[in-house]
Amino acid sequence: MYGLTDDDLQIQARARGFADELIPFEEEAERSGGELPPDVTAAHAKRARELGLTATNMPSDLGGGGCSALQQVLVQEQMGRVTNALGWVATTPPSWLPAVATPDQLERYVRPTIAGEREECYAITEEGAGSDVDAIEATAVPAGDEYLLNGVKWHVTSYNAADYAFFQGKLPSGEHAMFLVDLPSPGVRVVRTPEYSHTIGHHHPIVAFEDVRVPAANLVGAEGDGMAFAYEWFRFERMMVAARCLGAAGRLTAEMTAFAAGRVVGGQPISEYGLVAGMLADSLTELFAARAMVYETARGIDRGADVKISHAQCSMAKLYSSEMAGRVADRAVQVFGGRGYMRENVAERFFRELRVERIWEGTSEIQRMIIARQMTKRGPAQLA
Repeated sequence: MYGLTDDDLQIQARARGFADELIPFEEEAERSGGELPPDVTAAHAKRARELGLTATNMPSDLGGGGCSALQQVLVQEQMGRVTNALGWVATTPPSWLPAVATPDQLERYVRPTIAGEREECYAITEEGAGSDVDAIEATAVPAGDEYLLNGVKWHVTSYNAADYAFFQGKLPSGEHAMFLVDLPSPGVRVVRTPEYSHTIGHHHPIVAFEDVRVPAANLVGAEGDGMAFAYEWFRFERMMVAARCLGAAGRLTAEMTAFAAGRVVGGQPISEYGLVAGMLADSLTELFAARAMVYETARGIDRGADVKISHAQCSMAKLYSSEMAGRVADRAVQVFGGRGYMRENVAERFFRELRVERIWEGTSEIQRMIIARQMTKRGPAQLA
């Protein structure tokens, strides 16, 4: 199905097999605040690298996978089948960085990240600036051969695991710039680490940057390029969010179907009751539609589609897939009944975890605005 090539099927199978290896660790992670023993986490990271499932979006000449957009989706779809963010071990460093990185940045940041020796986090979002990145108030002021960074960033995902951050701030001109900030650095501190609905080992703290000095060599690209990098990152991450939602919905659909077929009430399996059968059928139908959309969007990127069209289609893919997965998770909890409300049940964990997919990397409302704007500019026929 879906016209996958032999190479596509091979990387999909490797990713699926690896996801199956991770799934047995979910309940342990859930019981321990999302954390697994360091040796277990290291073994998972090593295994992901051995299978060629890390840095699939990075050039092969730098040590990355050099995979097509569709193959990247296939890998992340399988990682989405695993709760507690255990699938995040199949890392995807910023795909736009190699094209703009200096030789020094390639050696200090890009190559080590691809090799699994370094890990990044993103310090972009602020209390008053979420989906509207241009509303950030953080500043980056030139100071000789350095820049002085100031700002308070929210939801800095994976900060506790990272050894450098991408910091986005506004120059005195009002243009955006992005910088590489080594962690720890003087002036960088955690304000607080909120608790979130999900149970994962990657924290999302509020981080203050107070008179942080970085060398000019740590400027990414040129002054004024920051927004372009943010938009490219959003496009990529929206596709990966959509892919992971496919995986979550696929696993939930399989799990609740198996349960409904074996759960007997009133002398017959609950799958034979019309209301339950409807939930199963709707879940698979919506998954089929979402998967076809995401795969086709990825193929468009591989064909070199206009970036504005891809931008809108990535928004459509994230919008539909994230909302679809949320509906599937809700149905799964209902099908499992009381069991579905127990944290040891995959439906309960996904019910909490999938909610954020409609928020981060741009809310569903923002996706609808992007799609509508492109419809009026280009016409619906150009987008679908």
